[in-house]
Amino acid sequence: MIRFSLYIMLCSVGLVLLVTGCTKGKTVDERMTLWRNDKIPYGTWYAYNQLGQLFPQASISTNRHTTDPAETTEKERLFSPYDSEHLNAAFITVAFSFRPDQKEMEGLMGFVGRGGHVFISAAQVAQRFLDTLQLQSSQSNYFLFDHDTLRVKVYDPVSWEEKTYTYPGKAFDNYFTHVDSAITTVLGKNANGKANFVKIAYESGGAIYLHLAPLAFTNFFLLHKDNKTYYDKVLSWLPKKIDDVRWDDYFRNSQDGEGKGQEGGKGASEALTWMRKQPAFAAALGLMLLLLLFIYVFESKRKQRVIPAIAPLRNTSLDFVKTIGRMYFQRKDNKDLVHKMIVHFMSHVRSRYQIRATTLDDDFVQRLAFKSGYDPQAVQTLVYALRYAQDSPQVTDDNLLELNHKLETFYKKA
Repeated sequence: MIRFSLYIMLCSVGLVLLVTGCTKGKTVDERMTLWRNDKIPYGTWYAYNQLGQLFPQASISTNRHTTDPAETTEKERLFSPYDSEHLNAAFITVAFSFRPDQKEMEGLMGFVGRGGHVFISAAQVAQRFLDTLQLQSSQSNYFLFDHDTLRVKVYDPVSWEEKTYTYPGKAFDNYFTHVDSAITTVLGKNANGKANFVKIAYESGGAIYLHLAPLAFTNFFLLHKDNKTYYDKVLSWLPKKIDDVRWDDYFRNSQDGEGKGQEGGKGASEALTWMRKQPAFAAALGLMLLLLLFIYVFESKRKQRVIPAIAPLRNTSLDFVKTIGRMYFQRKDNKDLVHKMIVHFMSHVRSRYQIRATTLDDDFVQRLAFKSGYDPQAVQTLVYALRYAQDSPQVTDDNLLELNHKLETFYKKA
C-alpha cells in the first residue's frame, strides 16, 4: 500500500511540473520582494539606484549583518567605521516588518546617539521599538487589507507644502495612532490624514525617520506618473551632507512574510519554465513518468494480505507519574512536594558527587560547587531557595515553580 501511494505521489509531482512549466501567461508579476536587485513591480531596484542622485557625495553600500555588535566580528560590524564623534552616515531599510531584538535596538540607538540617521520604512514595527520612541501604530494585520490603490501624502522639506501621490497597485501600509508632538515631527500622512511618516530628532544631531508605507519605494509606485517626486521629498528630509549611505538587507530578510530570504526575482514558475525548455530534461521527465506508469500497472495488484497493526504496550510508568501529578495538583500540598524535591536532590548529590550531608549548610555549598563545577553563586542561590522552601510554613505555586526551575537548571548544567 505504501508503494502504491508513493507511485501516485511521484506521478502527480511529474504532471504538476509539466503542466506548470507550460503556463506562460503575460500577467503582472505580483511577487513582493522589496529587494534592491529586483526590477519586478514590487522590487526596489529603482529606489536603490537613485540614492546616488540624492546623495551625490556619499558612498553607497549594502548591509547584510545584524546591528548587534556582539554577534559580528570587528571587520563586519555595521557601525565600526563610525565610532568617532563626527558622524554623517545614513542607514536605510525597506521591509514589510521591522522587528529588531534588544541588542539590535541598542546598536541602532547608539548609532543615532553619535549623530547617525536611521530611515526605516516598514508596515509593521516591533512594539518595543515604538515604545522607545513613544509612538503607537495600528495593530491591524495590514496583510488583510490588500487594497489595490495606495495614496500617500508628504510635506515638502522647503515650503512645507503638502502633496498627494497615488498608484493603482497594492497598499500594505499602516499609520500611527499616537505620536508625542513634543519630540516627534509629522512629515507625511496616508489617504485618511493619519500620520504615516515621522521624524524623531536627537540632541546629537542624529534622527530616526519612521515610514509605514514600504510599497511606496517599489518600482511600480515610483515609476507611475510623477511619483518619483515623492521619493525625492521623503529622502530629502535627511541631511544633504551625508558621507555614507548603507542600504539594509538584513532586516528585510530577518522578518516573516513575503520576500523572506529571496535574493532575486526568479520564482518557481520561471524555474519550471526553464526546465521545460531543456530537451534532455524534458525527455528524462517523460521517460520517468512512463516508467512509473509501468510500475504502477504491474505492482498495483496486492501480493500480500494486510498485516494488522499491533498497538504498542502502554507505558504504565508514565500513567503512574501522571496520576501522582494530578493528585498533588488537586490536593495543593506544595509543602509535601517541596520535601520530596529536596529528598530527590540530596539523593542525586549523594549518588553522583559522593557528598553525604544531612544539612544544607555553607560547607555543603562549597563541596557541591567544587565537585559539580557549577557556579558557586548559583549553588548558593539554589541552596538558599531549598532552605527557604523547607522552613516556610506555606509554599505558593509561584515559589514552587521557581524552585523547580532552579533544580532543573542545575540537573542540566551541573
